[in-house]
Amino acid sequence: MDTYRAHALEGASGVELTIALYDGIIRFMHNAIEAVDRKDVEGRRAAVKRAMDIVVHLQATLDKEVGGKPAESLSDFYVAMFALMLQGSQGASKNKFEQVIANVRNVREAWKQVLADSTASHPTSGEVVDVHSADPVAHGGAWVPQAETRAAGSWTA
Repeated sequence: MDTYRAHALEGASGVELTIALYDGIIRFMHNAIEAVDRKDVEGRRAAVKRAMDIVVHLQATLDKEVGGKPAESLSDFYVAMFALMLQGSQGASKNKFEQVIANVRNVREAWKQVLADSTASHPTSGEVVDVHSADPVAHGGAWVPQAETRAAGSWTA
């Protein structure tokens, strides 16, 4: 990660970091599409691996006990995105990578709404609940509704 990005993320909330990770998935999927266009097999594999690593991290940091149904929905989403990335990589499918981008953008927008809603309801504290954090419910407040995490419905298996 370059120095600018590292400094930009210092002091970021859990939700802001989650959004940044989603941005990384999108960026690496675009890199994979460009690699497919160049017929660069190694570049495609490297880009997909980076995106998959982010998804694995997001999945591993979910706290399903604390996050409840939203965390379970996100877990299903991450499994579906991982599978779609794997299918896209195996078939050098720009279409599969574009599906990942569209689905990740949908959920990213839900996280942005959570951040905006939390900022509006707690303008001075800046605290946001994140189902990826160690203890999100202890802070009370925002969560990602299941309907929003499944926006567009196309990611469900």
